[in-house]
Amino acid sequence: MSFTGPPPAAGQNELPVDSKVNQFLNKQLTDISTDMEFTIKSSRIDPQGPLYSGKTFASLRLKPELLKALNDLSFIQPSKIQEVILPVLLMAPPQNVIAQAQSGTGKTVAFALAMLSRVDPTKPWPQCICLAPTFELALQIGDVIKDLGKYIEGLSWRYAVKGAPLERGEKITQHIIIGTPGKAHDWIIKFKALDPSKIVSFVLDEADQMISMQGIMEQSIRLHKEVENNTQDCQTMLFSATYTEDLIKFAETIVKDSYRLTLQKKEQNVPYIRQFVVPCADRMAKYRTVVNLFRGITISTSIIFCHTKASVDWLAAQMQQRGYVVGVLHSNMTIEERATVIDMFRNGEFKLLITTNVCARGIDVPQVTMVINYDMPVTHDKGEPDYETYIHRIGRTGRFGHPGLAVNFADSDRAMEIVNMIATYFGVEIQKLDTEDDSQLERIENDKTGGIN
Repeated sequence: MSFTGPPPAAGQNELPVDSKVNQFLNKQLTDISTDMEFTIKSSRIDPQGPLYSGKTFASLRLKPELLKALNDLSFIQPSKIQEVILPVLLMAPPQNVIAQAQSGTGKTVAFALAMLSRVDPTKPWPQCICLAPTFELALQIGDVIKDLGKYIEGLSWRYAVKGAPLERGEKITQHIIIGTPGKAHDWIIKFKALDPSKIVSFVLDEADQMISMQGIMEQSIRLHKEVENNTQDCQTMLFSATYTEDLIKFAETIVKDSYRLTLQKKEQNVPYIRQFVVPCADRMAKYRTVVNLFRGITISTSIIFCHTKASVDWLAAQMQQRGYVVGVLHSNMTIEERATVIDMFRNGEFKLLITTNVCARGIDVPQVTMVINYDMPVTHDKGEPDYETYIHRIGRTGRFGHPGLAVNFADSDRAMEIVNMIATYFGVEIQKLDTEDDSQLERIENDKTGGIN
């Protein structure tokens, strides 16, 4: 789960230092810490930015209990997507919605506020279902529900995830069910633990990931049909960070007569993340670069993404041997272990998390300032660039207008080709850090806008 130990003594088992790149990237992280408050403020007043809003939450039709909770969280102004979509989500009669927006713009808060506005806590039965593709994302949504609903008297919610108990013949009484499609499918269709005719809100979050998993997609469709066939009053909300042709087909299967909010492809990239690529000769060169990066960093909370569980375990073991405190997260771990690691990371008990794509979506840790793609994301079937996973990976930083740094490692010509294809697809510049060209690093450093998309 996590590895602890004292930092290595100076000169002990040291690797050769790529000083120029090390100093350059550390300088980028220092600048991120310094510029964070300014970046958020400036994005708020930029009408073209995803966080711009000319309204306040108080101007929207929200319950006093929700406004009080938002105020506790220092949420005064909605983001652009919240400002646009909340009036639609809160309309009477309820309207179905398909919404696509980049990571870190507040879509979870938007649909959580919608569910909490519809629920009636005096009625002791489930009224809202929220499906997420992963256990980790379901827990995060639950945390948002907990924070926003804390002043709604009598409100209750329950997780329908792997390992969650359900007694034989039990009838669920909690108002909001948050879970993964498989477990929710069993509870509702197989065990009939709740009445689908009483559901007033049905949310699918990260729908683009659901369609990449055939079983999850089919379970989601069956679940929605079960609800749709039993009630005429259920509002369906489908949210996604990307909007591909496959996603459109999936959305049209589930959501009928809907309002749609989408971004152009070029707007999907998180705008406050500086993106770089570092050529590496082989795996050991990538490892040396990681060690060099973290040797002098004291301010950076970071996530490293590897392609396989074996790579995660190998890299974590190497870092452990050098005395670094790291966390590990992948699908071979139990639900309890994964939840513990996420809580520890969020609470700052370690600052470096090494993971597979299980953490690419939905893990919202605002203090993350750097994401490293140790292995570039590719599709399982053809080994082509996985554009959606890339945007979700780097979106673990740059949350809600905070600046961030994304560093991609390219250990082959094919890996560099994938980086270039990703840059072309999103219409951005991913700047190459050439370890042999000191003047190139100086030019990027002198151009304060370099690498900011």
